[in-house]
Amino acid sequence: MNPDLNQEVILRVAAFAAVLVVLLSWESLRPRRPATLDRWRRRLNNLLLVLVNTGLLRLVMALAGISAAVAVEIWNRGLFQQIDIGYWPAFVLSIVLLDLIIYGQHVLFHKIGFLWRLHRVHHSDKDLDATTGLRFHPVEIILSMAIKIGAVILLGVPLAAMIVFEIILNATSMFNHGNIYIPPALDRWLRLIIVTPDMHRVHHSVIRRETDSNYGFNLPWWDRLFRTYRPQPEAGHLNMEIGLTEFRQKDTAGLLELLVQPLLTIKRSDGREK
Repeated sequence: MNPDLNQEVILRVAAFAAVLVVLLSWESLRPRRPATLDRWRRRLNNLLLVLVNTGLLRLVMALAGISAAVAVEIWNRGLFQQIDIGYWPAFVLSIVLLDLIIYGQHVLFHKIGFLWRLHRVHHSDKDLDATTGLRFHPVEIILSMAIKIGAVILLGVPLAAMIVFEIILNATSMFNHGNIYIPPALDRWLRLIIVTPDMHRVHHSVIRRETDSNYGFNLPWWDRLFRTYRPQPEAGHLNMEIGLTEFRQKDTAGLLELLVQPLLTIKRSDGREK
């Protein structure tokens, strides 16, 4: 079951555009929190950062990931190529395990100093909307894809599973950063199977213990399993402050500021320099 590689980029771009349009429309019609005055400048520069990542790095690295999945199937390498559990069990397990690896990667990017410098580009956004889910430094994108390539080779991930996982990860990242209203009763059920915006928003609180929780992007199970789950922000969703205390008084929306931010030495809210 090998998809046409010539269609892979078109499929990913179409899925990205469709999800983004739906979420931006939802945010305009039924926002969870009042929109900030500079939301269009933030959105524009977040999307410009996506263009930088795509034009310079993301496309090449994504094709490298697909190439790794192709090589795994041709050379019959990796765990799922060596054990016969059937195509569809391998497909589903690949997506679940890749999601677990992304969870672990996310934790590491919070705990290791030089990785946090890269990841804080994402966290320095002073408010959340769908474009925040795309706001990552190019070097973080490279490291993340390198980790995924290693996982694809080790696990023997089927090619189609790699493509589907990338589409799901991109879509859920935009979804769970969205400034969209979901009725609390529905949210309680949804967060049993997917990371919801209310669940992930806690992770973007200026309060450090809340920032270091709810690391999941897609599946919510890992936070509960590894005890990093926090159901609600202390100040409530409408009153909580978003971002990083050390960047609240700085311009964090400009494209140049985003690209050079990892080079800055800033004292974190816990007093450590990072």
